Amino acid sequence: MTTLDDAVARDQALSDLDWRELPVGAESDVFAAPSGGLARVAMGTGERGRVVLAPGVTGSKEDFTLMLPLLAEAGYRVESYDLAGQYESYRAGPERLQPPRAHYDYDLFVDDLIALLADGSAPAHVLGYSFAGLAAEVALARRPDLFASLTLLSTPPATGNVFRGVKRIGRFSFLASPRQGAGLMLWGIRNNLNGVPPRRLAFVRERFALTRRESVDDIVGLMMRMPDIASAVRDAGVPLLVATGSHDLWPVAQHAGYAARIGARLAVYDTGHSPCETAPHQLVRDLLTLFAASGRE
Repeated sequence: MTTLDDAVARDQALSDLDWRELPVGAESDVFAAPSGGLARVAMGTGERGRVVLAPGVTGSKEDFTLMLPLLAEAGYRVESYDLAGQYESYRAGPERLQPPRAHYDYDLFVDDLIALLADGSAPAHVLGYSFAGLAAEVALARRPDLFASLTLLSTPPATGNVFRGVKRIGRFSFLASPRQGAGLMLWGIRNNLNGVPPRRLAFVRERFALTRRESVDDIVGLMMRMPDIASAVRDAGVPLLVATGSHDLWPVAQHAGYAARIGARLAVYDTGHSPCETAPHQLVRDLLTLFAASGRE
């Protein structure tokens, strides 16, 4: 990838694949997080540093399958994991905390991420995808020493009820409860409103057999009350990137406005909510530029 055109061409040449198969050389394990065991995958030697990729609600570590070898080939130790309650981390949850709690909350996801970052070489470059970007912002505000950089990938560019900014239907978001909102989200994913390819859709549907519905309900509720920590994110002292597709759920103008508010660079790709799947070469190209700017490779 010596030019932007090279990255675009490689992304345009991508075909559907079996998303259950991890890249050759990837290692799987289970990380003992505060909320329970988190399924994790990693690859790469790490001579240039460590990268942690966190997926969003109803997602999983496999969402970064196309990015893992690219970052490993660039010299990084790259890791991804399933959030508590999601896919192969379905056993992790608030009932396993000490003391136990009734619901998945920001502290649960933030404490899990902080524990994972502290367990390996730090600071690490962190990418939070969608909801995980919100949790990563909170983690950065609490423990900036663990972050070499932060990328917000298709992360809601808002605080409070982040759904209010969604295209077309956002103005009605206040009418839905967290469980109703989660139900609409799950219905849309199962019925392929995003138009993903057949093998990808099959894998996405299979994940629901493990993902705990209560975790999805609680996460949607959390997205309806995101704290305003933009100033803390801006002042954390690490390079920031806001990356999104031009056809994301939230308009590009909102992503651009939030990027300006936190002092982040903005990258926009000709795709939807999932550039990690549809524009991995372009995204990795921009990540490597960000990492170089951090001076912590």
